[in-house]
Formats: sequence, structure tokens, C-alpha cells
Amino acid sequence: MKPLLLTLVYLSEEHRSLVERHFTMIYEPIEKPLVDRSKVLKHINELGSEIRVILTNGATGLTPIELNGFRCLEIVCSLGVGYENIAVDSATARGIRVCNAAGTNENAVADHTMAILLAAIRRIPFLNSGVRKGLWRDDIPRPPHVSGKKLGIFGLGAIGRQVARRAKGFDMEIGYSSRTRRDETGYKYFEDIYLLAAWCDFLVISAPAGSQTHHIVDSQVLDALGPTGVLVNVSRGSLVDTNALAEAIRDGKIYAAALDVYEGEPLPPKDLLEFESVILTPHIAGISPEAIHASVVRFIENATRHFSGQPLLTPVN
Repeated sequence: MKPLLLTLVYLSEEHRSLVERHFTMIYEPIEKPLVDRSKVLKHINELGSEIRVILTNGATGLTPIELNGFRCLEIVCSLGVGYENIAVDSATARGIRVCNAAGTNENAVADHTMAILLAAIRRIPFLNSGVRKGLWRDDIPRPPHVSGKKLGIFGLGAIGRQVARRAKGFDMEIGYSSRTRRDETGYKYFEDIYLLAAWCDFLVISAPAGSQTHHIVDSQVLDALGPTGVLVNVSRGSLVDTNALAEAIRDGKIYAAALDVYEGEPLPPKDLLEFESVILTPHIAGISPEAIHASVVRFIENATRHFSGQPLLTPVN
């Protein structure tokens, strides 16, 4: 008999069919995870003693109260790298395994990081829009080039290392600040984000969300980055103080910002919408057909390994 799975995130029809080869699936994607949790409560009441697997993601998560309502739950899997809203401590206390899809989307995120960094530096959206209104190059300040500059990476994990590889193709000098020092990379190490921001021209945020990184990019970091600096965030919106960023852009304290993530998403950051020098994309950096397929396959691998008594490929706890 296949284990009973509750899926709280969107899956394509193709991927639903793939998952159903291995599990009996209840498919209940939550569209507004911060507002509506009624679907989770419904299944706690109806099938709380039967559901053994839950597929969620970092944004949708699973609260301690919800987790404790599923009395036969054995494993919670995140369809993505993030797991910030999954009650990992509560799961660990109950002996419930938690895993994510680490290693499945770093190429997509790194590609997107470079795309929005280049777009911000070279002012691509402004130029694209301006040409359609009769703009010509003699009418605007010259945007700076990218090659040979200093790139700072806050969080040199799998994504950060892929970003660095791409930046090397632009002859950039790489510096980083991270929980783990990686001397083998040959990149310049900084003890904290303030020193990193003061050194670099472009600052990429690719560290995990959490209490220690909440609003780690504050007014002091932005001041250190300086009036020619560019901020890129492909991590989580909570790492950047939106009010401080809006003030820095408004006052010319930094040159530009490129954000794939922001506080309050999916609503756009209203304090930043007025600025042409802010590039915004809808938390899509890690989404590509290849990355999504790899993450679904990673979920199946982890969950089937659990039920066959094998170690998980990408455990969180």
C-alpha cells in the first residue's frame, strides 16, 4: 500500500502523475499561505491519523500546531531549498524527518542573479522602455560597465558559489561573508557583511532566512555599499530592510537594486515601485522547467528512501 501524501504546493499535471506512481496523494495547494490554512485544518480533522508524508515549501511551511495534528506523520519535504516556515524543531522533537530539494535549482538562481544584476547596472528596463518613447543614447548618462568590478556574496553556499563562477566570466574579483569559511575557493573572506559591503561594488544576498539574518541588510550596510553600489537579493525578502532600501535609493546612497524576493510577497514592495533604478521580479529565480522537475524528483527520492530505511539525500534535521 502506498504511503498517504498531502501536497500543499502546486504541481503540474505531469508531476502529479509522477508523484502518484509512488504515493497516494491528496492534492490541496494553498494559494495564500499567510492567510488561509483551512485546507490543512480540514485534513488534520479528516485524515490526521493516516497522512504519513507532507510536501510543502519554505513559503507555505507547516506550523507546530499543524504538524502536531498529523499523528502518523513521518516526513515533511520542502519542494525547494527554503524551509523557513516549516516547524523543524517541533518535527525533530517528534522524530519527524525534514528534508529539502537542495542542489536542484542553484543554476537557475545563479543565471537569474546575473540577469537582474546586469539589468540593474546597465539600466536595461529603462532603456528598453525609453527607446519606445524616442529615447536616444545622447539624452542619458552612460551606464557603467560590469567587467573588472568587485562582487560581494553574502552566503557562499551552493547558489553563492554558482554566482561566483559566472562572475569570474566577467573578470570580477570575488569576496564573500558566510557562516562557513571556504579558503579553497581563493575568494577574499570578510568577517561580516559591513566589511564586505564597504569593499565591493555589487552585493549579492544568497544566505538563508532566519532570526540571525533578519534585516541584515540595513541602512549601515547600504551606506557602506555606497552611491555606485548595487544590491541584489535572491535569498528571502526578510534579509533586506525595505524601508532602509527605499530611503537609500531615494537619497542616492546606492546606485540600484535588483530584487527577486521582498517582504510581504506576493504583494509588490510599494515603497520601491516608484524607483526606475529598482528591478523587481516575482520570486522566480529558482524556477525553470529543469529546476522544478529536479526538485520533484528529489522529493520522490528522499521520501522513498525514508520508507525503505535509507538515509535522506538532503536532510534538514
